[in-house]
Parts: sequence; C-alpha cells; structure tokens
Amino acid sequence: MCVMAIALAPTPGSTSEIQRFRRFNRMHTQFIGTLNESLLNTEFSLAEARVLYELANRADPKASEIAESLGIDPGYMSRLLGKFERDGLLRKKASVQDARYAELSLTARGKFAFKKINALSDEQARTTLESLTPAARKDLLECMQSIEAILTQSGSPRIPPGVPFVLRPHRVGDMGWIVYREGVGYAERFGWDETFEALVPRIVHGFVTNFDPGCERCWIAEMNGQSVGHIFLVKHPSQPATAKIRLLFVEQCARGMGLGDALVNECIRFARTAGYKRVVLWTQSILTAAHRIYAGAGFRLVKEEPHHSFGKDLIGQEWELDLL
Repeated sequence: MCVMAIALAPTPGSTSEIQRFRRFNRMHTQFIGTLNESLLNTEFSLAEARVLYELANRADPKASEIAESLGIDPGYMSRLLGKFERDGLLRKKASVQDARYAELSLTARGKFAFKKINALSDEQARTTLESLTPAARKDLLECMQSIEAILTQSGSPRIPPGVPFVLRPHRVGDMGWIVYREGVGYAERFGWDETFEALVPRIVHGFVTNFDPGCERCWIAEMNGQSVGHIFLVKHPSQPATAKIRLLFVEQCARGMGLGDALVNECIRFARTAGYKRVVLWTQSILTAAHRIYAGAGFRLVKEEPHHSFGKDLIGQEWELDLL
C-alpha cells in the first residue's frame, strides 16, 4: 500500500513562519551592513543617516514629522538633532509662522555629509545589482516591491502620486497574471469564491482563441514597469456593431490616479475607430467605484437583476453607451 504524506500549510504566526521571517531579517541586516556601528564606513549610524536623508529631501522639515515617519522616539529625535547642531551639520531657528516649531536646515557641511552617504548608498546598490543576471535583478526588484507593498498596505501607496502610467497591448504572460489577480483581488475584497476564478480563464481563453486585432483589444496598464491594471474590448457574441467591455481591473495601489478612466476611455476611442455603434458591459451593484468611471464616460445603467454567483447574492447590472 502506498502512503502519501500531506504537508499542511503552517498556521499564520506559527513557529516555522516566525523563524523564516527572522532568518530573512538576519540575512538582510547583515547584507546591507546595518550591524556595524557606522553606516557604509562613515561616521554616522543608520538612524543618523536616515534623519539626514529626511532633512535633505523635505521642503519644510519638522522634527515631529520626521520622527513620526521614521518611527523614532521624539526624545531620541531631539538628541539626534542636538548632536547635528553641535557638529555643525544643522541650523535651527524659531519659526516665524508658528513659534511651536523650529525651522530646520542643513548647513553646507551637513549637505556635504548627506551627499557622501547618498553616493555610497547608490554605489552599494549599483554594485549589488550589477553582480546579478538581468533575470535575477528583475526578480529581486519585483520581490522588493512586493514586500514593500504588503508591509505598507495601511500606509503610503507603493506607487506615489504623479508617477506616469502607460497602456500597452497584451503579450505572452499577461493572461496568466490577469487570471491570478482577478481571482485573488475579488476574493480579498468581496469574498468571491473559486467559481469566479474559473470564469476569468474562460473569458481569457475566448479572447486569445478568437482574437480579432481589427476590432478587439486587451490593454495592460503599467506604472514603474509593473502591471497595475487591465481591460478587454471584444465583439459582442450576438449583437451586431456592438462591443463589450470585460474585466476592468485596477490594483489597489494605483486607484485614485485616473487609471480606470483612462482604460475605459481607451476602449471607447478604439470602439469608435473600429466602427462599433454601441458599447455594453456587465457589472455588479457593489462595484461602485467602477460605476463612477462608467457614468463619467457616458454609459447609462439600463438593467438590474439579482442573481447568486461566486458564492454571493449579487445584483447584476447592464450598462451601455451609444457611439452615434
């Protein structure tokens, strides 16, 4: 008789997960040299270098804001600033606008010290990245970005405002990513089950198998070289001169930047060029952010109908836009 051992996933926060987390931290701190008394063989500790960075890169640095952003105790922050002032790196004077705050600025010596640390940090990163193959370098940077995104979900977005986005045609590898992100994204946000995850590959398969580049498109949105959204425009299977929008999706990190509007408007522009007379779509009543995008583009809600799908009681909606 053959006996098969089944490995169970560790419980979140279990001893094995804690040990893996700590092992990574030990490796990382040793690798970048933060265990040494000074950072990159300079006279500054890691904390001092971080505060110098904030002083050099903030338009109007305030001690309390820097301490909060770095998670530094205000008392310790005050001692660091006092040391910088004694060493001739920092200039402090009472604020004219608000006497509760001191205006902070680096002296010429302080700016020189920052430039030195900054150059050494750049060189450390450059040396590490140049030692890797292109594939390994890409994997490393993507993993770093993923770690940053996961650990700062409740804080600043991983993609700061103002970063430009590009819309490009689909290519090999995109469809697998779309299926994965749709399944995980809707499960996390709305608790949809695997039946939705099963629906997405059917949509994707139909698009790839029957793709007509003259009247169909998939656009992938990228920011900082990372895929952050997608949308499809396809021929309606039974209504002539009608296009259908499918699978509009924008990652949480890229919402609020106009990306959803850009994807929908690109569909409309292409639909006009391809000679369609109407564009329709099917969505759910709970997707209110998408509704605002559709309404802003000129779509109107024409039908609502309750249904039970994806493990939930939902209200399906049909929207349409006349292009005449």
